Amino acid sequence: MDKLRITGGAQLHGEISISGAKNSALPILCAGLLTADTLVLSNVPRLNDTGTMLRLLAQMGVRAERADDGVVTLQAGNVDSLEAPYDLVKTMRASILVLGPLVARFGEARVSLPGGCTIGQRPVDQHIKGLAALGAEISIEHGFVVARAKRLKGASIRTDMVTVTGTENLLMAAVLAEGRTVLENAAREPEVVDLAELLIKMGARIQGHGTDRIVIDGVDRLHGAEHRVISDRIEAGTFLCAVGAAGGDILLKNADAGILGATLDKLIEAGLTVETGPDWIRGAMDKRPKAVGFRTHEYPGFATDMQAQLMALNAVADGTSVIVETIFENRFMHVQELRRMGAQIDIDGHTAIVRGVPRLSGATVMATDLRASASLVIAGLAADGDTLVDRIYHLDRGYDQMEVKLRALGANIQRVTGKEQAQ
Repeated sequence: MDKLRITGGAQLHGEISISGAKNSALPILCAGLLTADTLVLSNVPRLNDTGTMLRLLAQMGVRAERADDGVVTLQAGNVDSLEAPYDLVKTMRASILVLGPLVARFGEARVSLPGGCTIGQRPVDQHIKGLAALGAEISIEHGFVVARAKRLKGASIRTDMVTVTGTENLLMAAVLAEGRTVLENAAREPEVVDLAELLIKMGARIQGHGTDRIVIDGVDRLHGAEHRVISDRIEAGTFLCAVGAAGGDILLKNADAGILGATLDKLIEAGLTVETGPDWIRGAMDKRPKAVGFRTHEYPGFATDMQAQLMALNAVADGTSVIVETIFENRFMHVQELRRMGAQIDIDGHTAIVRGVPRLSGATVMATDLRASASLVIAGLAADGDTLVDRIYHLDRGYDQMEVKLRALGANIQRVTGKEQAQ
């Protein structure tokens, strides 16, 4: 099992390119099921999760070709399986996103229930409720969600909570439904907007994406298209937190400041000097950061996917910060590992109180989920001595060669493979 070894103390300087957004690429890959024509997607990140999704689509009969330059070509003219099995779904909960497209185009789908999630509940009941409103007959059989419909019919759907994957699943189902569908309480994330823009290129009729009310007028068929996946705002925010904690001056290319929202605001409040252009962000820090409190919230609020990274910055900041996690109930599991490095953090329910210390101490720590992994890397960059981050397969799910990019910025970081550990 690979690990990352980090020797802290080096400031970050230089420039890197931000990859395509994981949380945009996954639903966009699933949209390939909605047409028999060819879909050409560029800026698709090379991640474990995108690899898993491509394997799932290939298992269904989708012809998927991936080039070294991040271009993925999909052709779903010969789909011969309408099932997403447990062995793939259990490794990536986003597999549930094939449910809507399969029912919409083929009239049937069998998708394994995802099972447990380390950071908290991610119920699929809103997906099921929405598809039922569109006329699908839903049953749970032997651990699978089974959905059937001769043709979905438009409906007005209000989800009980804001759900990104739920919005995306129902959006993809509704584009081929008969009549008009209105999604109320819809997620407004840039990744939802990116999916909608692709679907419009494919011939869908969608209005209101980016607001909490999306209107879809169903069409009989969709056609092929070309689309570039948006840049990953979470990856960009992670590298900005890294330079905020470790110091330095970095330039992020292929980065869109307009979709970072509250993350950028909080980093500026922490003392990061930020300059932006149409496709770049520069972040510089020449002093100890200032503690900043925040509350996670659906977009355009502060993203739960950035909570752990900004907590790592707060761990070495001047002052005390209060962090409230409102999205997932178990998303403070990185706190115990940060404490091993000398962080002073107290937890009270969904609230963390972080008292910044001048310096963390390197230690062996264990990643518990994707964003927790990133927080431990940031902490290692800002710590004295060596930090060894275990279980980085979590990191590889959502960051494209993070250690390579950090080395390009001057960090002392190495991937240690299982073979090297045995020597």
